[in-house]
Amino acid sequence: MGHGKWDDDAYTAAKTFRAAKGINAFGYTDKMRSRSRSEWTVDPSLDPKGVAARECRDSDEHADSTPIAVLFDVTGSMGQVPQIMQGKLGKLHGLLQRKGYLADPQLMFGGIGDADSDRVPLQIGQFESDNRMDEQLRTIFLEGNGGGQKSESYELAAYFVARHVVTDAWQKRGRKGYLFLIGDELNKPRLEARHIRRIIGDDVREDIDPVSVYRELSRKWHVYFVLPKQSSYYDDPQIADHWRDILGQRFLKLDDPGAVCELIAATIGMEEQVVDLDQAMVDLAEIGSVAEREAVGKALVQVGSKALTKSATPPLLDGPDDVTLN
Repeated sequence: MGHGKWDDDAYTAAKTFRAAKGINAFGYTDKMRSRSRSEWTVDPSLDPKGVAARECRDSDEHADSTPIAVLFDVTGSMGQVPQIMQGKLGKLHGLLQRKGYLADPQLMFGGIGDADSDRVPLQIGQFESDNRMDEQLRTIFLEGNGGGQKSESYELAAYFVARHVVTDAWQKRGRKGYLFLIGDELNKPRLEARHIRRIIGDDVREDIDPVSVYRELSRKWHVYFVLPKQSSYYDDPQIADHWRDILGQRFLKLDDPGAVCELIAATIGMEEQVVDLDQAMVDLAEIGSVAEREAVGKALVQVGSKALTKSATPPLLDGPDDVTLN
């Protein structure tokens, strides 16, 4: 996957057509909502069951591919965030390339729910470089339920990326990809083997400590957890402590959910050491409002500009090199 180029005109035309016809951008969600809950299912293109690997590969068009995975919590009010991002997708992709943050970004989107209670607890797309990334994002089912236990199955998504994503960036160049988990709750206490077998299809027989999943994941990915101001948990110290214990300074709080695209772009620009925080704010003036830009600045100032350079190492990575998933 990952062939082709993004076309702003095609994106705008499709958006205009849907608006004129009264078609919801997230049509698959409408389709599922028209059915009984027992019939809700993941779209086949986003089904992780039995997938050997999602691949981010180089091509003649994109010789220096960099994978960017954005996985949204789609439970409760968090389902609004993918809709916000869909409306700004062209601006995000344009900023990454136009300002030279990345030569060949390839984006993959997905949805995260609750493996204990949701009909569709995990959705994982493909890496795309053209307008198919918009189609992929709009196909995510915004289920909106969740289990109500102050936790969602982020660790299941982390396991999939750790074990079922292959990238030329890492295999050829030893360069990490970018994974943004966007949510507002905790990981489950254990990654249950029965969930892995049922949802992903791996023959795992023992439950796994989520920390070991993130440890393995972080060796090949810059992993961030973004907490938008979207729920009552935004100022909950338990949420902040939980994610800081796992990811260190790559836990980011975002005052304005509408600035999620801007935050992703600025974070990548700083991690790549193409811009510092001040220059990132100047660049964001082109695509976001003043309020959104200020929200991004606040999110990144909280961790300090040095935290997002290549030398920054989350506490999680200090363990022995031979740690693997059980």
